[in-house]
Amino acid sequence: MKLFSPLKTLARYSPATFRSDLPAGLSVFLVALPLCLGIALASGAPLFAGLVAGMIGGIIVGFLSGSEVSVSGPAAGLAVIVADSINNLGAFEVFLTAVVLAGIIQFILGLLKAGKFSGYFPDSVIRGLLVAIGLVIILKQIPHALGRDNDFEGEFAFQQLADGENTISEIYRAIETASTGAVIISLTSFLLLYFWEKAAKKGVSFFRNFPGALAVVVLGIGLNELFRVVKPDWYLGTSAHQHMVQIPAIEPGESIFSIFFFPDFSALSNPKVYVTAITIAIVASLETLLNLEAADKLDTEKRVSSPDQEMVAQGIGNTISGLIGGLPLTSVIVRTSANVYSGSKTRVSAITHGIFLMLAVFLGAPLLNLIPLSCLAALLIMVGYKLANPQVFKKTYQEGVYQFIPFVVTVLGIVFTDLLIGIGIGLVVGILFVLFTNFQTAFRVVRDGNKVLIKIQKDLYFLIKPQLKQTLRELQPGDQVLVDGTHASFIDHDIYNILLDFKETAHTQNIKYELKNISLKKRSLRNARTREITISE
Repeated sequence: MKLFSPLKTLARYSPATFRSDLPAGLSVFLVALPLCLGIALASGAPLFAGLVAGMIGGIIVGFLSGSEVSVSGPAAGLAVIVADSINNLGAFEVFLTAVVLAGIIQFILGLLKAGKFSGYFPDSVIRGLLVAIGLVIILKQIPHALGRDNDFEGEFAFQQLADGENTISEIYRAIETASTGAVIISLTSFLLLYFWEKAAKKGVSFFRNFPGALAVVVLGIGLNELFRVVKPDWYLGTSAHQHMVQIPAIEPGESIFSIFFFPDFSALSNPKVYVTAITIAIVASLETLLNLEAADKLDTEKRVSSPDQEMVAQGIGNTISGLIGGLPLTSVIVRTSANVYSGSKTRVSAITHGIFLMLAVFLGAPLLNLIPLSCLAALLIMVGYKLANPQVFKKTYQEGVYQFIPFVVTVLGIVFTDLLIGIGIGLVVGILFVLFTNFQTAFRVVRDGNKVLIKIQKDLYFLIKPQLKQTLRELQPGDQVLVDGTHASFIDHDIYNILLDFKETAHTQNIKYELKNISLKKRSLRNARTREITISE
């Protein structure tokens, strides 16, 4: 694993990639900004903690990442864990100590090449994850597009903690209380994005080179400021209705370093800190590895990321984030998908988005606080639609029921529970279907009258035991049975015993039973030599 390969590759990036990556980085920044703030709010942490994590995820993890398109930052999937941990540990500074330890654990896991486990995630589950996140983005952003901001930006759970509503009832409430100004801004933003993308696809140079996300933000600010003058009732920045980005301002006379918090290492004697650190490390690692697989599917150049390098990068990122007061971070599919759909080619876009977040914190708060959330909602809904394109459902359905069921279960699980529970349900169902389909083809039975061929087509493992026993039970007196193991290089010990023991059963039931090329192979732990025990007739 080459830990610092980005140092070598950055020098080879061409001006053409920079022309794609810089606008993409700006688009991701505009998407990530309210999400960083919303996730910090949902986590019960200082708002700046979300922005600090976003900066680290963009600049540090972006530079060291095992992927060219993945974008990291504070994750909605960790919000409940973070909120509970801060409460249980008693202070945010103590929690930061756990984040530092979690980063160290991830770093060690990366060095131990634990990232290879990402290869076991079923494709149907990864596809379901992408579609589900697209649907959740759409459903969660509709209220913001209508001017209702009771729920946190970045909330992914179906049951909302902020106001007691759920995803569906929140949309109903938003329709009831829709703001005219927000509706106008979001609809005009949709129209602008639609025609902007059409013009860009036709090759019009201005629309290809100027990011549509920035145009939408300029439009949103312009319309809202116009409402302030000509129609104050529609203006979204009133004290009664603050439907705007709200970056906390650094107070006059305060140092810029006043936004940072630092870990309390005296808490290292507290066992709860280690439990929290292990929990964060495991959950953040699983979420990162799954999102990394999804990022590879989104990547237009179909590059294969290094999960081990990503684990190292995440470990370094979380350690630094914890040291300066940031939330724990992971690879985040919302930012990553916005990155890819904005035309990103390399990691420069992720780094750029982190730099923009840093500038926003230190220099740009007054200007960025003019942005209405409704125009950012339009950006996110467009990203959500691209992730949840109906063609994905059609394509997966055509691939067969064994792909479609885990896909649908993952989608429904994420939409109607939350991200982590939904992924867990999808993984369990997906792996069960993978095992079922694999073992369905382990052997086949061909009957011609009383002649029966049990042809073993690949290695036989323990989990095939019930199916094999059922097949042997269904044999009839007078059958002539041949079990052909020519194509099996491994037969589990239990399976071997079943095949061998059935010789006695066959004799008592008047079944002629023959075993061909059936062997039990064991690998010695001491010298790795193979010992073969062959059944001879």
